[in-house]
Amino acid sequence: MAASTVPEPRLPHRGAATLRPTVRAPAATAGEIRQDTWRRRGVDLVVAFVLLVVLSPFLLLGVLVVELTSRGPAIYRQQRVGRFGEPFTIWKLRTMVADADRAGPAVGGSTDPRITAVGHWLRETRLDELPQLVNLLCGDMTLIGSRPEVERFLRFYTPREREILRTRPGVLGPGALYGAGCTEELCTVADPDAWYAAHQLHPKLALDLAYLADRRLRTDLGLLLRTAAVVLGRTLRTP
Repeated sequence: MAASTVPEPRLPHRGAATLRPTVRAPAATAGEIRQDTWRRRGVDLVVAFVLLVVLSPFLLLGVLVVELTSRGPAIYRQQRVGRFGEPFTIWKLRTMVADADRAGPAVGGSTDPRITAVGHWLRETRLDELPQLVNLLCGDMTLIGSRPEVERFLRFYTPREREILRTRPGVLGPGALYGAGCTEELCTVADPDAWYAAHQLHPKLALDLAYLADRRLRTDLGLLLRTAAVVLGRTLRTP
């Protein structure tokens, strides 16, 4: 199946609850960190395999709908920054028109005219993220963590925010639930990247850092439930 290289970074959606930082637990030993890493990797493998089997009909349907409703390949790939700053290729269902990078700035919101009609629905329901189960299976990503960054935005990171790069990026994460609601401004400002970094990037990273400071099963389950509730709410509101 053909893949496009059209970059499609987008802002996180509105309407999610915030994640409040809590008191730090005692520092984990090296053995405990290794044990947690292997445990999470085991969970990632099981979840990726099960979801790929269960959701493969929806993924194939999404591929078919995208190919039939707009010109260009249904799957596109994009370079993102992974653990320790290593680049990797992330996979998604295409939600913008072909060659979207030539039609406007790389950063855009829900009002971006380059987003296709089907693309709006895929973004609202998060179904465009389904191909990332392959990234999860391959070990590029973990189930829950900070969303993988586009390399050019790393210049806006503070030294503390760069600590996030020591962890594997997530398919789901607290920062991805941060509400934006600033799409009109993005379409009018002279430097969308700088505006996005100042108004959206740092608040998202603050949530990610708070999560990493209290990363445990209870927190993960809470984020899964919150994500499911937000996606379900958007799906029901989508005409």
